Amino acid sequence: MKQLLDVPAPAKLNLFLHITGQRPDGYHLLQSVFMLIDWCDTLHFEKRAGGAISRQDLTVTLPADDLIIRAAKLLQQHTGCTHGVHISVDKQIPAQAGMGGGSSDAASCLLALNQLWGLNLHLETLEKLGLQLGADVPFFLRGRNAWVEGVGEKLTPVALPPAHFCVIKPPSGVETAQLFKHPSLERATKPATMLVFAAQPYDFGHNDLQPVARTICPEVTEALDVLKLAGMTGKMTGSGSAVFAHCTPNTMSIVVPDHWQVRKCSNLEVHPLQGWATSMS
Repeated sequence: MKQLLDVPAPAKLNLFLHITGQRPDGYHLLQSVFMLIDWCDTLHFEKRAGGAISRQDLTVTLPADDLIIRAAKLLQQHTGCTHGVHISVDKQIPAQAGMGGGSSDAASCLLALNQLWGLNLHLETLEKLGLQLGADVPFFLRGRNAWVEGVGEKLTPVALPPAHFCVIKPPSGVETAQLFKHPSLERATKPATMLVFAAQPYDFGHNDLQPVARTICPEVTEALDVLKLAGMTGKMTGSGSAVFAHCTPNTMSIVVPDHWQVRKCSNLEVHPLQGWATSMS
C-alpha cells in the first residue's frame, strides 16, 4: 500500500499584526507578515481502498472532525476520488497559539493527498479549496514568507534574513472571535509599507490584538515578562496566546513554569513541501 511518511506541517509567526480598518460586513482589514518556522507537526499518510478516511492521534487528541479530516473530505468531494486514506498525526504545534497549526496541517494534507491519490491538481485549485477551510491555509500552500493585507487574502512574498526566535506558549489559549469583537480593540492603525518593514523586519510594528489578549488571558502578560527578564522584547503572534522574541543562536535556555511550552526556533526560507503542487502561472 502506497505511503507518504514524515510529511511536515510548519508553524508560522506573525512578525507584526496591524488592524487598519473594518469593512461594512464586519471583517477586519489588516497588515501582517507571516513567517514560517521550524516548529512542525508531522503527518503520515497511508493510501486505502474503498474511500474511507480515518485518523490516528499519536500525541494530542484532536477533535473528530478537525481540519485534517475536513481537508481530506473536501479534496475527495471536489475530485470524486474513490481512494481513501489513514492519517497518523504527531501534533507538536500548540492549539490556540496564533501559530497556524491547524491551517498548516490542512495545507500539508491537501498537498500530500494530491500526490498520494494521483490527482495532479494545480496549486491555484488547492488554494481555492484551502480558503474554504481557513483564511491562513493558502499561505501555507504557497509556502513562502509573505506580506499579508486585506482580510488576509492578499499575499506578497517577502525575503527575510535567517534568524532565531524564542517562542513561549502558556497553557491557556485565546479565542480569535473574542479578540476581534472586543470593544477596546484598536481598529485604525496607520497602514505601513513593505519598504519601512524591510529596514528592520524583526523590530518592526506591534500586534494590535495584544492589549486585548492581555486583559482576557493574564498568562500572555506573564509570558512577555519571562522574555523581558531574559533581556528580550516579546510580542504576541497572531490571535493566540503564544509570544516570541528575536534572539541570538547563543541565547540561553529560558525557564518557564510547569506545563508551559518553550522552544528556540529558526525561520524557514520556504515551506518543506514547496513544489509538491505545480502552479498554472
